[in-house]
Amino acid sequence: MSEAAPAARSDGEGGPVDGGGPAGGALLVVGDVVTDVVARFHGPLAAGTDTVAAIRTVPGGAGANVACWAVHEGCDDVRLLGRVGADAAAWHERELTASGVRPLLVTDPTTPTGTVICLVDGGASAERTFLTDSGASLRLSPEDWSPALLDGVARLHLSGYLFFSEPSRALVSAVLESTRERGVPVSLDPASAGFLTELGVDRFLDLCAGVDVLLPSRDEARLLTGLPDPADAAAELSRRFPLVVAKLGGDGALVARSGAVRARVPAVLATPHDTTGAGDAFTGAFLAALLAGAGPEKAATAGCAAGAKAVERIGGRPPAGSSPEG
Repeated sequence: MSEAAPAARSDGEGGPVDGGGPAGGALLVVGDVVTDVVARFHGPLAAGTDTVAAIRTVPGGAGANVACWAVHEGCDDVRLLGRVGADAAAWHERELTASGVRPLLVTDPTTPTGTVICLVDGGASAERTFLTDSGASLRLSPEDWSPALLDGVARLHLSGYLFFSEPSRALVSAVLESTRERGVPVSLDPASAGFLTELGVDRFLDLCAGVDVLLPSRDEARLLTGLPDPADAAAELSRRFPLVVAKLGGDGALVARSGAVRARVPAVLATPHDTTGAGDAFTGAFLAALLAGAGPEKAATAGCAAGAKAVERIGGRPPAGSSPEG
């Protein structure tokens, strides 16, 4: 593992200066763009036969969702670097543009766009299970990166899914080198406890060196530290990262820095229909608030409000866009 990050400076609100930079400027998201097939069902799945479900095909991907929610929550210059297959490139570009995101999409000539089957329990929790074929999204590589992409960018966000293939891990290294040279702060959402387990915690944390803001879920924070209590886990992670914001779903969020939890932000009441993308909504709103000059606690409050909006919708994005056939 790499050494712990230095303690953060104060921003006047009691929060850290997590990478510096004035309010305003563009947000560049580097991450995954996929097609989500959302199947919402009630009761147990009937193995070996039919289970009635409401099925919709919608644009998704953690990175793309974050970008769309950042626009929806007030950031007027959001750019997204991702890789898609020729099969759905035009649709995804149209959807992102309709959401106000500036798409910087690389079209892969040989690999189709990633697809995720989202199985959503129609019960009160609306919990989801993913079957993931990352497709072209994890073929994003250093050849798709240029430091010029940082022109006008005040903050960069990485989707954790980039850490789960060799080409995109190499891209992450190139991106972090460029952001260090430019002084652009970087945030990261670890993305998947399952994929983190396969990659290995120590390897993941070593690859994260230089990240200013970590936004793990409850399960990811526990996995990355081995600590069962999410507050303890967030505090421990904040010895390594200047700012840690742990997303706890219906329990709100924790803001930690310098080895201690500094704020507990309550969740906003909502009636869940689909929890897909709720964490992405939180992250997008959080980053939009930071870019507008908010401190970490106010930004986390905005994140919780966006997460509540997200769970009341089907799919991982705010309202916008067209059908795949459109």
